Amino acid sequence: MQEQDRREALTLLTSVFLVAACGLIYELLLATISSYLIGSSVTQFSLCIGVFIGAMGIGSYISQFVTTNLMRWFLTVEILLAVVGGVSAWALFGAYSYLGSIYYAALFLLIGLIGGLVGIELPLLTRLLSQYGALKETIAQALSFDYVGSLLGSIAFPLVLLPALGMTRTAFVVGLLNLGIAVWNLKVFAPRLKSIRPPLVLCAFLAAFLASGLVVADQAGRFFEKRLYDDEILFARQTPYQKIVVTRFREDLRLYLDGNLQFSSLDEHRYHESLIHPALSLAAVHESVLVLGGGDGLGVREVLKWPGVKQVVLVDIDPAMTKIARTYPSLRAQNAGALDDPRVTLVHEDAFTYLNKTGALFSVIIGDLPDPNSEALAKLYSREFYAMIRRHLAPGGMFVTQATSPLFSRDAFWCIERTVHAAGFATTPYHVYVPSFGDWGFVLARDSATAPKLTDTKLTGLSVKYLTDELLPTLTVFDADSKPTLVSASTLDRPQVVRHYERGAKRWE
Repeated sequence: MQEQDRREALTLLTSVFLVAACGLIYELLLATISSYLIGSSVTQFSLCIGVFIGAMGIGSYISQFVTTNLMRWFLTVEILLAVVGGVSAWALFGAYSYLGSIYYAALFLLIGLIGGLVGIELPLLTRLLSQYGALKETIAQALSFDYVGSLLGSIAFPLVLLPALGMTRTAFVVGLLNLGIAVWNLKVFAPRLKSIRPPLVLCAFLAAFLASGLVVADQAGRFFEKRLYDDEILFARQTPYQKIVVTRFREDLRLYLDGNLQFSSLDEHRYHESLIHPALSLAAVHESVLVLGGGDGLGVREVLKWPGVKQVVLVDIDPAMTKIARTYPSLRAQNAGALDDPRVTLVHEDAFTYLNKTGALFSVIIGDLPDPNSEALAKLYSREFYAMIRRHLAPGGMFVTQATSPLFSRDAFWCIERTVHAAGFATTPYHVYVPSFGDWGFVLARDSATAPKLTDTKLTGLSVKYLTDELLPTLTVFDADSKPTLVSASTLDRPQVVRHYERGAKRWE
């Protein structure tokens, strides 16, 4: 094999590797954006991956009709993919913001187009490679480079690209990489092509376009996000775990995680006082408190109001969330600097993993976790999870968890209550009205034969804005349309709570 032939073969194999990485990144990116916008991550990833792979199959089939000028066809497909993939994040955000009910049609059209283009590439590259060696070697090399490239994409997207660049910038960077592949092949195969000047000029123009998109990605992202949020966006950051957004309208500061409201500063005291104080009031002692979730520090703020508290362990998987809560002025003011209190220890770990390996016992354990809107979160509302919590409660200890809305997610609420009970707890469900959330529920529990009673709570001397000793007993009274339903416990194997939550959300859309 001559030097030029070896150079061309190496270029084609490297192209297979990079094309596979780019294709998988597009696939993961679109599924991630759809999960962020719609929720239900397993459903969104399943749909996106299924449509993408199906479109790849169609693209592979279509490639058989390309019989001449294989390199020119490959370059054309690569340039098209650079443009469509580069603007894909913008297109998806725009479709959700402006098209509304036909969002899924736009999503599947975009995924189908990108998947089809990716599907055309590998057969073309394999046929080009067959000119430089035996067919069995060509197929083996092409597939091996394709699979390893996919591995690279699957690692780079969640660990490097998404946290460092965010969603829209990632799309533009990968689009530029596609253009780079096209330009590299143009240069290497120039002796075999009639003229490379026109496609090089086109690539230069498109590179300038994509680079411009990369520069203004933040501004464009804020433009689309303004369509998703009612108020001025003060802060937005994509972390490896979630999208954190802080907004403000007049005196109303709000925190959103993956588009879901976490609190409004106008009424968050109703939620956090109701979550924290009944459990601490009924616990035998208050020395050690474990808070699962609640990286905004507002729950910890309420815990620290109890004079007997000596240690608070806050377990939140996202270090960026607790850092923002400690350093962003508006959030720090809202939580009164609670996370910098010397009694507070921050642990950045999955709550399930933490409980599975720690041997510590706690006087009070508080579940201030996101709603169970995905299978990933459902494990934190499972019978197995609550059984671990029970094992980590000190004698006379109390457990409480937020449990979604008994009105808007009625079955999900009672599923959580039933699941806590199935883990061996005696439970007391209760609810409060939080204007920004609506009717919101909690489950209070202890490892005992008798359920805790809110008539036994005493808040004397505590600085509270909402709760009173007289109000607390009334919180256990449920309206007729919020009373218990016949649901089974949620487990790791059968995460029923997600299905109940999704049905409740669809009912009130």
